[in-house]
Amino acid sequence: MTAPTPRIIAVDGPAASGKGTLARRLARHFGFAYLDTGLLYRAVGLRLLRAGQDPADEAAAIAAAGTVTPAELGDPALRSEATGQAASAVARIPGVRQALLDLQHRFAVAPADEKGRPTPGAVIDGRDIGTVICPGADVKLFVNASLETRAKRRHKELLDRGEAIIYARVLEDMERRDQQDRNRSVAPMAKAPDAFEIDTTKLDADGAFAAALTFIGSRLD
Repeated sequence: MTAPTPRIIAVDGPAASGKGTLARRLARHFGFAYLDTGLLYRAVGLRLLRAGQDPADEAAAIAAAGTVTPAELGDPALRSEATGQAASAVARIPGVRQALLDLQHRFAVAPADEKGRPTPGAVIDGRDIGTVICPGADVKLFVNASLETRAKRRHKELLDRGEAIIYARVLEDMERRDQQDRNRSVAPMAKAPDAFEIDTTKLDADGAFAAALTFIGSRLD
């Protein structure tokens, strides 16, 4: 008997929009596997930084991307601002995107939890899940918020982790990364035409979750 096709929930949006919090909660709610694709790019960037290599070095970045696995995504250093900048640089390299695209496709076809156990579906979050990685996803969500709101959230996260950084720097870096994500030639960040947008500027995590569940409704039946 053929196994049922895994259900896929695609969650896209810019940095600090709340998409990761929402995606993780949806995964727990439905018993699905979860993959934060942004951390894959951060893992590549972190490898290069630790090796003293330039994140813009295409050969080094592609080599690192070819061996990254979801098992590496628990490293706290992945959340640093420096790693985020490196991730933005490697994400512009077509060879890196192709290597990680293959990994993401494999995950979507055969999702598994952190212990390697198969799950009936997956929640995948990133910048281009609903448009490039899983254009046929059962559910597509695009989570957004104002630039200022997102910068304040990220600034608080960094301060809570002990990073000494001023808000103006975070705002500037986030605006630059937004432009890079939207304007890159390969798989730019964009809302899929059939995605449901959730604006979290004035919405807390519970409100975003409720809005998502209302939209999802019976789409996974």
